[in-house]
Amino acid sequence: MDSVRKIIHIDMDAFYASVEQRDFPELRGKPVAVGRPGPRMVVATASYEARPYGVRSALPSVVAQRLCPDLIFRPPRFDVYKAVSAQIRRIFHEYTDLVEPLSLDEAYLDVTHDFKQVRSATLIARDIKAKIKAETGLTASAGVSYNKFLAKIASDYRKPDGLCVIEPAAALDFIAALPIEKFYGVGQATARKMHANGIATGADLRARSEMELVHLFGKAGQYYYGIARGIDNREVTPQRERKSYSVENTYVHDLVTNFERITELYRLEQRLFGLLDRDGVSARTLTLKVRYNDFTEQSKSRTFASVPRGFEAWHHCTADLRKDFPWQEKGIRLMGLGVHGLVRPAEAEASAAVPSPAPDTPVELTLF
Repeated sequence: MDSVRKIIHIDMDAFYASVEQRDFPELRGKPVAVGRPGPRMVVATASYEARPYGVRSALPSVVAQRLCPDLIFRPPRFDVYKAVSAQIRRIFHEYTDLVEPLSLDEAYLDVTHDFKQVRSATLIARDIKAKIKAETGLTASAGVSYNKFLAKIASDYRKPDGLCVIEPAAALDFIAALPIEKFYGVGQATARKMHANGIATGADLRARSEMELVHLFGKAGQYYYGIARGIDNREVTPQRERKSYSVENTYVHDLVTNFERITELYRLEQRLFGLLDRDGVSARTLTLKVRYNDFTEQSKSRTFASVPRGFEAWHHCTADLRKDFPWQEKGIRLMGLGVHGLVRPAEAEASAAVPSPAPDTPVELTLF
């Protein structure tokens, strides 16, 4: 088994909302949204009590309130979330230095050769979940498999407080039965296009040739071809020094309304500034890029005299940049958001600006 990698994906359950419920007992058992009410605000995270009403991240606050009249809004406390995230990462590093954080609340771990010589990724995942609960009072879900794609899928499979293991021998059958919407890397627009082309499950995806998938989805088709067969050779990569951060998304269906534009931009904000929080850095320059359906592009940047700190500050900066952006009356094919001129914590201090189904029984596996 040493030739097979052992990958764990840990994902905290409704992280921001769960921290609020932990710290304010009167919120426990009630529908909670982290964010602010108002016509231009959106939900950052919703508690599990709010989710049956359809409340989810990136949903406009006014819509969330309409869906769930008893919804309780809590302003985000990112300093607290970052401190809790640091506690959790210290637990990860008890087992391996091969830790790749994706955001404050999730990370990949490669425990093929773990420090404690437990040699079972399943037992390590269970131990990590227990330590997180004991030290922070919060629950995490864990996925265990032989690659990052399957570990990520598994962590979402039995939320909240779940543990799911996908063994190498069972991977292809698991993928075949998986609805295409559950595939990591397949968004809503791509899922609609797949359904329109007769692809509803992993088995349907596996039945298509690589050439067909590339024709339908471009370069992403190569990725879909591989994961349909359980192939994902990406390594768990600890964070490295970098000079810029950027995220972007290409849309199968053009964004044509202001609501779509604002919603998709907020999703990009969450991804981008989650990366900054993860790495404990800020930046001086923010750039918004748009590619229209006629393949023309526009971009606009803004450099700040003082450094924005925290998601709320960056959200206001992005909103201001959006207002000044020279939008064209065209459908949007691609949108991207990036920062450069990175500032490390000590520099930032000197120039800071204000700113699924229920849990199931864990799968037992002795060695994997």
